[in-house]
Amino acid sequence: MNLTMLLDMAVDGFGDRVVIGSRNGGITAVELARMADAGARAIRDSGAEAVVYLAVNGPAFPVALFAAARAGVPLVPVNYRLGAEQLQSLLSHHPTALGIAGDTQSAALQQAGLTVFSPEQWLDLTADPTAPAEDWDAVAPDDTLPPAPAVIIYTSGTTSAPKGVLLRHENLTSYVFGSVEFASAAPTDAALISVPPYHIAAVANAITSLYAGRRTIVLEQFNPHQWLAVARDEAVTNALVVPTMLARIVESDADKTVPSLGSLAYGGAPMPAAVIEKALTMWPQIGFVNAYGLTETSSTIAVLGPDDHRAALAATDPAIRARLGSVGRIVPGIELEIRDETDALVPAGVPGSIWVRGEQVSAEYAGIGRAVDDRGFFNTRDHGHVDADGYLFVGGRMDDTIIRGAENIAPAEIEDVILRHPAVLDVAVVGVPDEEWGQRIEAAVVVRPGIDADADDLRAHVRAALRGSKTPDRIVFWNELPRTETGKLVRRHVLDRIATDTAKLP
Repeated sequence: MNLTMLLDMAVDGFGDRVVIGSRNGGITAVELARMADAGARAIRDSGAEAVVYLAVNGPAFPVALFAAARAGVPLVPVNYRLGAEQLQSLLSHHPTALGIAGDTQSAALQQAGLTVFSPEQWLDLTADPTAPAEDWDAVAPDDTLPPAPAVIIYTSGTTSAPKGVLLRHENLTSYVFGSVEFASAAPTDAALISVPPYHIAAVANAITSLYAGRRTIVLEQFNPHQWLAVARDEAVTNALVVPTMLARIVESDADKTVPSLGSLAYGGAPMPAAVIEKALTMWPQIGFVNAYGLTETSSTIAVLGPDDHRAALAATDPAIRARLGSVGRIVPGIELEIRDETDALVPAGVPGSIWVRGEQVSAEYAGIGRAVDDRGFFNTRDHGHVDADGYLFVGGRMDDTIIRGAENIAPAEIEDVILRHPAVLDVAVVGVPDEEWGQRIEAAVVVRPGIDADADDLRAHVRAALRGSKTPDRIVFWNELPRTETGKLVRRHVLDRIATDTAKLP
């Protein structure tokens, strides 16, 4: 099973349909297949054992993905925000790779000894109409070697050592077959993607959109005005954003009318309740989808669909209303268990660690192997619970849990309450070492421009919604919080800064 099977099916099913780029002048499925063939030939001729992609998202990315698959080597999309030392350490794992890099990143790949193409050069090379055809099915693999993974994604922030997640072809194709119907998109359907190529969502959207027959447009650098303008100009029907992007869209002063938009998916980080409630009210005609997954699970493993969103928003029953803060139900093909600290299963409503199993679950790391138990279950390291009707609530990473006086406290619960205060734009809650309680709760808050906020007022706001033990012991005000490009909060940076600020106190 190889990713290029998806490409071959697209060629047979809707070969003349534009699947990448603008409606006028974009790349058709047939053209993408030809470009993948030419790219695979260049990879084979170079002797490369991987393709390192160190550039922003764009048409060169899916061409590289399918070319690498055709050549039988992994694609390695790399975070272009990594520091020089960390980047060189990562590149040392791929000394014979072929590189695709932007202008500012190409020097790092050349320094590592790689042959480097810019995205434009890569597209020119692969679009050469004079390139001879080749029967790739006739190229016999070396059966003495284990098959190469399809993609290697390095997961980490910007300072800790990256860990390579190996995604096999069977993991990714299992995800596609389990979540998308072949050729289900209309010829006019178009998806707007606003995530970087080193994020699992970029890989997942490249293959699912192609399989569905949906044209994809990539917004390289996000800003709400441009996002809305592109969505209108390209008649976008489907879009994917991370929560911080949606927050900026609903808060912007731009024209928010997008008549063609029918589905808006979000994920990658917790969605503040106030943001999704405002978005649902602003765009009642749009079907919102919360997709929860990890790199190790080949993307989505749970979905909260449009009907769930609308039912929760309209509900007077607190249990149904609360589902707006869930990630929905587990998708077919995935098995879920919630376990306590002894690995025993817990009943509905009781929080614990989230474990999953299924064909799309890789849970495999470079140099380590598969991190699963003897029954094949993977510990996501997320903390959560399932309600009586099977809706999964994710409380955050297990490592983020605050233990105050032997009580486990999820920062997300406190953050959601603080974000409901009209003065608050963003917030991070962390646990800080404390001699009496083990940990005390502190919060870093970003206030809305032109609005004053008072720490005592915010603490009273939390105390009114939650019990006193969950009220922050201290609140500090910052201009911004450290977040990744995909909107994830980098809590260790928050902890480091709070520790530094505390050390400066008299």
